[in-house]
Amino acid sequence: MRPDPEEQPAAPSAPWRAGSSFVMGAVGLLCRGFLMMSKTETHGLEKFVKLMEEREDVEGRERGLITVSNHVSVLDDPMIWGIMPLSYMFSPDNLRWGLGSYDLCFTNKGLSTFFTLGQVLPTHRTAHSDFGGLFQPTITQAIRLLCRGPFLNASDHFAKPSKSLRSPDVSDPFSGGHLTFSTNGTDTFPSPSAYLTRRHAWVHVFPEGMIHQHPDKTMRYFKWGVSRLILESDPMPDVVPMWIDGPQEAMSEERTFPRFLPRLGKNISITFGDALDGEKVFGDLRARWKQLHAQEAARSGKLEVGILNDALKYSDEVVALREECTARVRNAVLDVRRSRGLVDEDPKAGFAETWLREGPGREGRKKDDSIVKDT
Repeated sequence: MRPDPEEQPAAPSAPWRAGSSFVMGAVGLLCRGFLMMSKTETHGLEKFVKLMEEREDVEGRERGLITVSNHVSVLDDPMIWGIMPLSYMFSPDNLRWGLGSYDLCFTNKGLSTFFTLGQVLPTHRTAHSDFGGLFQPTITQAIRLLCRGPFLNASDHFAKPSKSLRSPDVSDPFSGGHLTFSTNGTDTFPSPSAYLTRRHAWVHVFPEGMIHQHPDKTMRYFKWGVSRLILESDPMPDVVPMWIDGPQEAMSEERTFPRFLPRLGKNISITFGDALDGEKVFGDLRARWKQLHAQEAARSGKLEVGILNDALKYSDEVVALREECTARVRNAVLDVRRSRGLVDEDPKAGFAETWLREGPGREGRKKDDSIVKDT
């Protein structure tokens, strides 16, 4: 739903913005300090900072930004953003939005407020909630953040009972209910896509969906959520693949006491690839998606951005589009991995079927000597 300009503020309230700036800046400084006490190297950062400079003028942005990387530790986000210049750390409008586990990051009002101010979107995991999956309202929010907003009321239907803890209302008390969304029909969160200052935002995703620490530094398969962000956002966002290495040593899943403290002095490497040529890499897939979307809109009526009917959720053709799009994103991350001199992984690692043998007990050390942790 498009907003009424007369009742639509351009940005969240001043107290909310101040709180977000403080949380983002304080965490950024803390992470920067940790990286300074580690052996940190970056590659391609200059190109990425130049891209960020081009995005500083919110009203002048022409497209959103997606960064995508492997996932090797609980430190990955926000630690890797400690490499950003200090001038960016207190400017939330030009910083990343991430997706955080609802059952870990949003279990009480204190955590919910902290992570919401830290620009983390509450994301249900299917293993812990019936509200998880590809079509939950949080994915709608992420898509709309990448588009030319603002948008209002992104909540989808809520037909199933939730297994998750009910998160307290953490909406901005200085704004109206039309500026919020719900993930399960009972909770309330500020709707980031409801504000002009968040249009064409930056969203970072870890498509593996789980921490994966492998001695050969390989990846798991990628989940399809990233394909929704690429196919459904308009215009095509910039996509920057990344490769991170070293946080798995600072926060190994086999670390001992004090387990909650990261280990200093480890080698940490953060590599930014070039922004992909979106039309070249994804243009054919997006063209087919737009055609299917237009057909369904003509048949069933207007479809709001990020809201799909059953045909656009489950038909064989759209499933195939998501599979192919996700495979291309994963290949882009593999290209950055390859640039770090790592040998190519087994091609079967990119297929979900390869990991089905894990069964319900997915966490822990695996037969290939990797360690998997649900996050």
